[in-house]
Amino acid sequence: MRNLEERTDDPIVVTGLGAVSPLGVGVATNWKRLIAGQSGIVTNTRFDTADYGCKIAGLVPTKQDDPHGFDALDHMDAKDMRKMDLFIQYSLAATEEALAQAGWKPEDEEQKDRTATIIATGVGGFPVITQAVTTVQQRGPRKLSPFVVPSFLANLAAGQVSIRYGFSGPVGCPVTACAASLQAIGDGMRLIASGEADVAVCGGADACVDPVSIGGFSAARALSVSHNAEPQKASRPFDKGHDGFVLSEGAATLVLERLSHARKRGTIPLAMLAGYGTTADAYHVTAGRPDGSGAARSMRLALKMAGADAADIDYINGHSTSTPVGDAAEIAAIRSVFPQRGKDLAVTSSKSAIGHLLGAAGAIEAVYSVLALREDLVPPGLNIDESEADADIFELSPNKVTKKRLNSILSNGFGFGGVNAALVMRKVS
Repeated sequence: MRNLEERTDDPIVVTGLGAVSPLGVGVATNWKRLIAGQSGIVTNTRFDTADYGCKIAGLVPTKQDDPHGFDALDHMDAKDMRKMDLFIQYSLAATEEALAQAGWKPEDEEQKDRTATIIATGVGGFPVITQAVTTVQQRGPRKLSPFVVPSFLANLAAGQVSIRYGFSGPVGCPVTACAASLQAIGDGMRLIASGEADVAVCGGADACVDPVSIGGFSAARALSVSHNAEPQKASRPFDKGHDGFVLSEGAATLVLERLSHARKRGTIPLAMLAGYGTTADAYHVTAGRPDGSGAARSMRLALKMAGADAADIDYINGHSTSTPVGDAAEIAAIRSVFPQRGKDLAVTSSKSAIGHLLGAAGAIEAVYSVLALREDLVPPGLNIDESEADADIFELSPNKVTKKRLNSILSNGFGFGGVNAALVMRKVS
């Protein structure tokens, strides 16, 4: 990405944000609740959990339960809604908000041709697949809807966004587990840097709080089971009491473009995307390297592209999911990249409040990181009652907002299969 490095006078910036998460619908609602220390993790009412060890999840609230909750009919008509799995619906809602803030409404074919759409996912419409299997087994294949396949295909969040707005530039869908939407942002940066697009609509969506997903992750002993009675206490990155992640759902979208392109349109740049790095552990299907070396390489690549060193980063929004093995590996990686840093470096994980959105995690955390830059606030690290010693050398912002001058933030995303991604964001000067 030499073009990105060379054009420091015209950086790639974020001009629009959209969010749907367990904290609610809309960026303002998400941010208000995040810095207030609220949790979106609740008792799982999506299906009967009597036979499951894990009985909690991060569910997007409905509008029936929360005035800032989700109603698909706010974003599409009933006919379209029936053709789309929930992850696609969430993505359309988040994208609608992001495009409105960016003010990007291309009218001519050239502008549409110059708009890329990169929406990632971890598992796509997995609940539709499991429901379709049940339908075939119980009622036969002729009872399947003709919209089953386009409802569950992983790339159809990107496809539906592209179709709705007529974006005819490059379209893509990283499906790289929990690093997917951070890679979507990186792909969007590359498309702009290479000159293939002027605007990139990037993000991620997942909605697989489903009996098979919960059962599968439970079988892998990955989910928290110790706080079913108090769901809001279950996700506890960097705390000694962590025992697994909380499966969550949602979507987030960011609009990217060159600073000159944004200023020409009279659009306010929200943050600069300064650097990106991605690597593979080449180690294990579900676990990262214990020393965090693959993750560390992705962080160093992002810093290098940004022309930054370890002293320049003020805050790291970690990937840490609340699993003992994963949290330890990320802290090992951070300590290796930032060996001279201590309490002057803030490190938190947004997952303490929202759980793990799988393929959408990187995008929603990038949204929160942009807001943190703009507000000079480090959101609380919830549920840190007794911090892990290796992590406690950093400012973990335990159960409190930390006011701190933030010029540069690093956001991490790591996934099954050994994929690592890191993104450096800066204030726009």
